[in-house]
Amino acid sequence: MSQRITRLWYTSTKPLRWLAPLARLFGWLSARRRNAYRNGHRRVYRSGLPVLVIGNLTVGGTGKSPFTAWLAAYLRRQGWRPVILSRGYGAQPDHYPFLVVADSDPVDCGDEPVMLAQQTGLCVLVDPKRARAAQYAEQQDLGDILICDDGLQHYALGRDLEFCIFDGTNGPGNGELLPVGPLRESLDRVRTVDFCLSTGTPSHPAFNQPPLNERQWHAIRLVPKGLRRLVDDEMRPLEWLNGRVVNAVAGIAHPNRFFDTLNELGARVIPHAYGDHHRFETEDLSVIHGPVVMTAKDAVKCMDIAGAEVWILDVIAQPDEGFETLLEQRLAALMENASNG
Repeated sequence: MSQRITRLWYTSTKPLRWLAPLARLFGWLSARRRNAYRNGHRRVYRSGLPVLVIGNLTVGGTGKSPFTAWLAAYLRRQGWRPVILSRGYGAQPDHYPFLVVADSDPVDCGDEPVMLAQQTGLCVLVDPKRARAAQYAEQQDLGDILICDDGLQHYALGRDLEFCIFDGTNGPGNGELLPVGPLRESLDRVRTVDFCLSTGTPSHPAFNQPPLNERQWHAIRLVPKGLRRLVDDEMRPLEWLNGRVVNAVAGIAHPNRFFDTLNELGARVIPHAYGDHHRFETEDLSVIHGPVVMTAKDAVKCMDIAGAEVWILDVIAQPDEGFETLLEQRLAALMENASNG
Protein backbone atom coordinates (compact mmCIF):
# COMPACT_ATOMS: atom_id res chain seq x y z
CA MET A 1 0.00 0.00 0.00
CA SER A 2 2.75 2.47 0.97
CA GLN A 3 4.68 1.77 -2.25
CA ARG A 4 1.52 2.41 -4.29
CA ILE A 5 0.97 5.76 -2.55
CA THR A 6 4.61 6.68 -3.15
CA ARG A 7 4.19 5.97 -6.87
CA LEU A 8 1.15 8.24 -6.93
CA TRP A 9 3.09 11.01 -5.20
CA TYR A 10 5.65 10.96 -7.99
CA THR A 11 3.21 10.66 -10.90
CA SER A 12 -0.22 12.20 -10.40
CA THR A 13 -2.33 14.08 -7.87
CA LYS A 14 -5.72 12.98 -9.17
CA PRO A 15 -6.25 9.73 -7.20
CA LEU A 16 -5.39 11.53 -3.94
CA ARG A 17 -7.23 14.79 -4.55
CA TRP A 18 -9.87 13.86 -2.01
CA LEU A 19 -7.15 14.31 0.64
CA ALA A 20 -6.60 17.96 -0.34
CA PRO A 21 -8.19 19.35 2.87
CA LEU A 22 -5.70 17.35 4.91
CA ALA A 23 -2.83 18.68 2.78
CA ARG A 24 -3.98 22.25 3.41
CA LEU A 25 -4.17 21.55 7.14
CA PHE A 26 -0.72 19.96 7.09
CA GLY A 27 0.70 22.99 5.27
CA TRP A 28 -0.87 25.39 7.76
CA LEU A 29 0.45 23.43 10.74
CA SER A 30 3.92 23.12 9.19
CA ALA A 31 4.17 26.85 8.52
CA ARG A 32 2.78 27.69 11.96
CA ARG A 33 5.36 25.45 13.64
CA ARG A 34 8.27 26.96 11.72
CA ASN A 35 7.08 30.50 12.45
CA ALA A 36 6.84 29.67 16.15
CA TYR A 37 10.56 28.94 16.18
CA ARG A 38 11.42 31.95 14.02
CA ASN A 39 9.38 34.34 16.21
CA GLY A 40 10.74 33.07 19.51
CA HIS A 41 7.54 31.39 20.68
CA ARG A 42 9.39 28.07 20.73
CA ARG A 43 12.91 27.67 22.09
CA VAL A 44 15.78 27.29 19.64
CA TYR A 45 19.05 25.93 20.97
CA ARG A 46 22.06 27.81 19.57
CA SER A 47 25.13 25.63 19.79
CA GLY A 48 28.54 27.07 20.47
CA LEU A 49 29.77 24.93 17.55
CA PRO A 50 28.99 25.49 13.87
CA VAL A 51 25.91 23.50 12.81
CA LEU A 52 25.48 22.24 9.24
CA VAL A 53 22.04 20.81 8.51
CA ILE A 54 21.36 18.36 5.68
CA GLY A 55 17.80 17.55 4.68
CA ASN A 56 15.14 17.49 2.03
CA LEU A 57 11.61 18.67 1.44
CA THR A 58 10.29 15.31 0.25
CA VAL A 59 9.53 12.05 2.00
CA GLY A 60 11.95 9.25 1.16
CA GLY A 61 15.52 8.92 -0.01
CA THR A 62 17.29 11.63 -1.97
CA GLY A 63 20.93 10.70 -1.32
CA LYS A 64 21.32 12.52 2.00
CA SER A 65 23.44 9.84 3.66
CA PRO A 66 26.10 9.59 0.90
CA PHE A 67 26.33 13.38 0.91
CA THR A 68 26.62 13.39 4.70
CA ALA A 69 29.54 10.96 4.46
CA TRP A 70 31.14 13.14 1.76
CA LEU A 71 30.70 16.31 3.81
CA ALA A 72 32.18 14.65 6.89
CA ALA A 73 35.24 13.52 4.90
CA TYR A 74 35.61 16.98 3.34
CA LEU A 75 35.52 18.68 6.74
CA ARG A 76 38.13 16.27 8.12
CA ARG A 77 40.43 17.12 5.22
CA GLN A 78 40.02 20.79 6.17
CA GLY A 79 41.13 20.06 9.73
CA TRP A 80 37.72 19.90 11.43
CA ARG A 81 36.51 17.21 13.86
CA PRO A 82 32.91 16.61 12.75
CA VAL A 83 30.22 14.94 14.83
CA ILE A 84 27.16 13.55 13.05
CA LEU A 85 23.73 13.96 14.65
CA SER A 86 20.96 11.64 13.51
CA ARG A 87 17.40 10.93 14.49
CA GLY A 88 17.98 7.20 13.96
CA TYR A 89 14.82 6.06 12.18
CA GLY A 90 13.32 3.10 14.09
CA ALA A 91 15.99 3.33 16.80
CA GLN A 92 15.23 1.70 20.15
CA PRO A 93 18.18 2.48 22.44
CA ASP A 94 17.93 2.35 26.21
CA HIS A 95 19.06 5.96 26.52
CA TYR A 96 19.56 9.20 24.57
CA PRO A 97 21.81 10.50 23.21
CA PHE A 98 23.16 7.15 21.99
CA LEU A 99 26.75 7.02 20.73
CA VAL A 100 26.94 4.83 17.63
CA VAL A 101 30.07 2.90 16.70
CA ALA A 102 30.84 0.73 13.68
CA ASP A 103 29.59 -2.50 15.28
CA SER A 104 26.48 -1.06 16.95
CA ASP A 105 23.22 -2.98 16.50
CA PRO A 106 20.93 -1.26 13.95
CA VAL A 107 17.97 -2.37 16.10
CA ASP A 108 19.27 -0.06 18.83
CA CYS A 109 20.18 2.94 16.73
CA GLY A 110 18.87 2.59 13.15
CA ASP A 111 20.55 1.47 9.93
CA GLU A 112 21.81 4.80 8.57
CA PRO A 113 23.70 5.85 11.75
CA VAL A 114 25.57 2.52 11.81
CA MET A 115 26.38 2.88 8.11
CA LEU A 116 27.69 6.42 8.67
CA ALA A 117 29.79 5.30 11.63
CA GLN A 118 31.33 2.55 9.49
CA GLN A 119 31.96 4.80 6.50
CA THR A 120 33.31 7.85 8.33
CA GLY A 121 34.87 6.52 11.54
CA LEU A 122 33.35 9.53 13.31
CA CYS A 123 31.20 9.94 16.39
CA VAL A 124 27.55 9.53 15.42
CA LEU A 125 24.94 10.53 18.00
CA VAL A 126 21.37 9.27 17.75
CA ASP A 127 18.66 11.31 19.41
CA PRO A 128 15.24 12.46 18.14
CA LYS A 129 15.97 15.70 20.00
CA ARG A 130 18.92 16.93 17.99
CA ALA A 131 19.44 19.92 20.30
CA ARG A 132 20.05 17.53 23.21
CA ALA A 133 22.56 15.60 21.11
CA ALA A 134 24.31 18.86 20.20
CA GLN A 135 24.63 19.79 23.88
CA TYR A 136 26.06 16.36 24.65
CA ALA A 137 28.64 16.65 21.87
CA GLU A 138 29.77 19.99 23.28
CA GLN A 139 29.91 18.78 26.90
CA GLN A 140 31.91 15.68 25.98
CA ASP A 141 34.17 17.57 23.55
CA LEU A 142 33.46 15.02 20.81
CA GLY A 143 34.26 17.44 17.98
CA ASP A 144 34.28 21.02 16.80
CA ILE A 145 31.56 21.08 14.13
CA LEU A 146 28.13 19.39 13.96
CA ILE A 147 26.51 17.77 10.93
CA CYS A 148 22.79 17.25 11.44
CA ASP A 149 21.62 14.51 9.07
CA ASP A 150 17.99 14.77 7.90
CA GLY A 151 17.42 17.77 10.12
CA LEU A 152 15.96 20.43 7.84
CA GLN A 153 12.62 20.41 9.66
CA HIS A 154 14.17 20.09 13.13
CA TYR A 155 13.91 23.77 13.99
CA ALA A 156 14.64 23.32 17.72
CA LEU A 157 18.32 23.25 16.73
CA GLY A 158 19.73 26.48 15.32
CA ARG A 159 21.84 26.16 12.20
CA ASP A 160 24.56 28.03 10.36
CA LEU A 161 24.27 26.38 6.93
CA GLU A 162 21.45 24.41 5.34
CA PHE A 163 21.79 21.89 2.49
CA CYS A 164 18.56 20.86 0.74
CA ILE A 165 18.77 17.76 -1.46
CA PHE A 166 16.34 16.55 -4.13
CA ASP A 167 16.45 13.48 -6.29
CA GLY A 168 17.21 14.87 -9.75
CA THR A 169 14.81 12.54 -11.54
CA ASN A 170 11.91 12.52 -9.07
CA GLY A 171 12.23 16.15 -7.99
CA PRO A 172 9.34 17.27 -5.80
CA GLY A 173 7.05 14.63 -7.31
CA ASN A 174 3.60 16.04 -7.97
CA GLY A 175 4.53 19.16 -6.00
CA GLU A 176 1.86 18.68 -3.35
CA LEU A 177 2.09 18.58 0.42
CA LEU A 178 1.47 15.43 2.43
CA PRO A 179 -0.69 13.38 2.15
CA VAL A 180 -1.57 14.36 -1.46
CA GLY A 181 2.11 14.56 -2.41
CA PRO A 182 5.55 13.89 -0.91
CA LEU A 183 6.35 17.39 0.37
CA ARG A 184 7.11 17.92 4.06
CA GLU A 185 7.05 21.70 3.58
CA SER A 186 6.11 24.14 0.87
CA LEU A 187 8.49 24.31 -2.09
CA ASP A 188 9.00 27.99 -1.21
CA ARG A 189 11.35 26.72 1.50
CA VAL A 190 14.11 26.33 -1.13
CA ARG A 191 14.36 30.12 -1.24
CA THR A 192 15.79 30.23 2.30
CA VAL A 193 18.34 27.37 2.32
CA ASP A 194 22.02 28.01 1.67
CA PHE A 195 22.67 25.24 -0.86
CA CYS A 196 20.36 23.37 -3.24
CA LEU A 197 21.64 20.02 -4.48
CA SER A 198 20.27 17.26 -6.67
CA THR A 199 21.29 13.63 -6.72
CA GLY A 200 22.00 13.24 -10.41
CA THR A 201 21.14 15.79 -13.09
CA PRO A 202 18.11 17.93 -12.09
CA SER A 203 15.90 16.69 -14.94
CA HIS A 204 12.42 16.82 -13.38
CA PRO A 205 10.25 19.52 -15.06
CA ALA A 206 9.80 21.33 -11.73
CA PHE A 207 13.46 22.40 -11.81
CA ASN A 208 12.55 24.69 -14.73
CA GLN A 209 9.70 26.36 -12.84
CA PRO A 210 9.49 28.70 -9.83
CA PRO A 211 10.65 28.49 -7.14
CA LEU A 212 13.21 25.80 -8.05
CA ASN A 213 14.50 27.62 -11.14
CA GLU A 214 15.33 30.66 -9.00
CA ARG A 215 18.16 28.80 -7.28
CA GLN A 216 21.58 27.56 -8.35
CA TRP A 217 21.60 23.77 -8.33
CA HIS A 218 24.63 21.60 -7.70
CA ALA A 219 24.60 18.02 -8.94
CA ILE A 220 25.81 15.14 -6.79
CA ARG A 221 27.01 12.04 -8.61
CA LEU A 222 26.67 8.74 -6.76
CA VAL A 223 29.72 6.87 -8.04
CA PRO A 224 30.08 3.08 -7.59
CA LYS A 225 33.59 2.24 -6.42
CA GLY A 226 33.59 -1.56 -6.13
CA LEU A 227 32.06 -4.62 -4.51
CA ARG A 228 32.83 -5.76 -0.99
CA ARG A 229 31.87 -9.13 0.44
CA LEU A 230 29.87 -8.65 3.61
CA VAL A 231 31.34 -11.51 5.63
CA ASP A 232 35.04 -10.71 5.19
CA ASP A 233 35.43 -7.41 3.24
CA GLU A 234 37.01 -9.16 0.22
CA MET A 235 36.96 -6.74 -2.71
CA ARG A 236 35.92 -7.27 -6.31
CA PRO A 237 36.14 -4.74 -9.15
CA LEU A 238 32.99 -3.43 -10.79
CA GLU A 239 33.82 -5.48 -13.89
CA TRP A 240 32.89 -8.58 -11.88
CA LEU A 241 29.25 -7.61 -12.45
CA ASN A 242 29.46 -7.50 -16.25
CA GLY A 243 27.22 -10.22 -17.67
CA ARG A 244 26.67 -11.82 -14.26
CA VAL A 245 23.21 -12.70 -12.95
CA VAL A 246 22.81 -11.13 -9.50
CA ASN A 247 20.00 -10.79 -7.00
CA ALA A 248 19.66 -7.10 -6.22
CA VAL A 249 18.22 -6.73 -2.71
CA ALA A 250 17.07 -3.27 -1.65
CA GLY A 251 15.16 -2.05 1.40
CA ILE A 252 15.43 1.63 0.49
CA ALA A 253 13.06 4.39 -0.54
CA HIS A 254 13.74 4.26 -4.29
CA PRO A 255 15.02 0.74 -5.07
CA ASN A 256 14.81 1.21 -8.84
CA ARG A 257 17.70 3.67 -8.69
CA PHE A 258 19.86 0.90 -7.20
CA PHE A 259 18.63 -1.66 -9.74
CA ASP A 260 19.32 0.75 -12.60
CA THR A 261 22.87 1.31 -11.37
CA LEU A 262 23.57 -2.43 -11.41
CA ASN A 263 22.08 -2.72 -14.90
CA GLU A 264 24.31 0.11 -16.10
CA LEU A 265 27.30 -1.79 -14.72
CA GLY A 266 26.40 -4.73 -16.94
CA ALA A 267 24.73 -7.01 -14.39
CA ARG A 268 21.72 -9.12 -15.25
CA VAL A 269 19.53 -8.06 -12.36
CA ILE A 270 16.89 -10.07 -10.52
CA PRO A 271 15.26 -7.37 -8.34
CA HIS A 272 14.08 -7.95 -4.77
CA ALA A 273 12.48 -4.75 -3.45
CA TYR A 274 11.46 -4.28 0.17
CA GLY A 275 10.10 -1.27 2.04
CA ASP A 276 12.42 1.48 3.24
CA HIS A 277 14.27 0.54 6.46
CA HIS A 278 13.10 -3.09 6.10
CA ARG A 279 14.40 -5.27 8.92
CA PHE A 280 15.87 -8.28 7.16
CA GLU A 281 15.34 -11.79 8.48
CA THR A 282 17.22 -15.00 7.67
CA GLU A 283 14.38 -16.12 5.41
CA ASP A 284 14.75 -13.04 3.21
CA LEU A 285 18.18 -14.19 2.04
CA SER A 286 17.98 -17.96 2.46
CA VAL A 287 15.37 -18.32 -0.29
CA ILE A 288 17.58 -16.48 -2.79
CA HIS A 289 19.96 -18.53 -4.91
CA GLY A 290 23.10 -17.06 -6.42
CA PRO A 291 25.05 -13.86 -5.73
CA VAL A 292 23.28 -11.11 -3.77
CA VAL A 293 24.19 -7.43 -4.13
CA MET A 294 22.84 -4.81 -1.72
CA THR A 295 23.47 -1.27 -0.52
CA ALA A 296 25.66 -0.41 2.45
CA LYS A 297 22.56 0.78 4.28
CA ASP A 298 20.95 -2.65 4.01
CA ALA A 299 24.19 -4.51 4.68
CA VAL A 300 24.46 -3.28 8.27
CA LYS A 301 21.21 -5.15 9.03
CA CYS A 302 22.43 -8.39 7.47
CA MET A 303 25.76 -8.89 9.24
CA ASP A 304 24.50 -11.90 11.20
CA ILE A 305 22.52 -13.57 8.43
CA ALA A 306 24.65 -13.07 5.33
CA GLY A 307 26.35 -15.93 3.53
CA ALA A 308 29.49 -15.91 1.42
CA GLU A 309 27.63 -14.71 -1.69
CA VAL A 310 26.34 -11.42 -0.28
CA TRP A 311 28.12 -8.37 -1.67
CA ILE A 312 27.90 -4.65 -0.97
CA LEU A 313 28.02 -2.11 -3.79
CA ASP A 314 30.14 0.66 -2.30
CA VAL A 315 29.09 4.09 -3.54
CA ILE A 316 30.50 7.54 -2.83
CA ALA A 317 29.01 10.99 -3.43
CA GLN A 318 30.84 13.45 -5.70
CA PRO A 319 29.43 17.00 -5.76
CA ASP A 320 30.42 19.20 -8.67
CA GLU A 321 33.60 21.28 -8.40
CA GLY A 322 31.74 24.57 -8.20
CA PHE A 323 29.98 23.44 -5.06
CA GLU A 324 33.20 22.65 -3.20
CA THR A 325 34.55 26.13 -3.99
CA LEU A 326 31.40 27.82 -2.71
CA LEU A 327 31.34 25.65 0.39
CA GLU A 328 34.92 26.60 1.21
CA GLN A 329 34.00 30.28 0.90
CA ARG A 330 30.92 29.92 3.12
CA LEU A 331 32.84 28.04 5.80
CA ALA A 332 35.57 30.70 5.78
CA ALA A 333 32.95 33.43 6.19
CA LEU A 334 31.33 31.43 8.97
CA MET A 335 34.60 31.22 10.88
CA GLU A 336 35.36 34.91 10.31
CA ASN A 337 31.97 35.91 11.70
CA ALA A 338 32.50 33.63 14.69
CA SER A 339 35.90 35.16 15.46
CA ASN A 340 34.50 38.70 15.14
CA GLY A 341 31.48 37.88 17.23
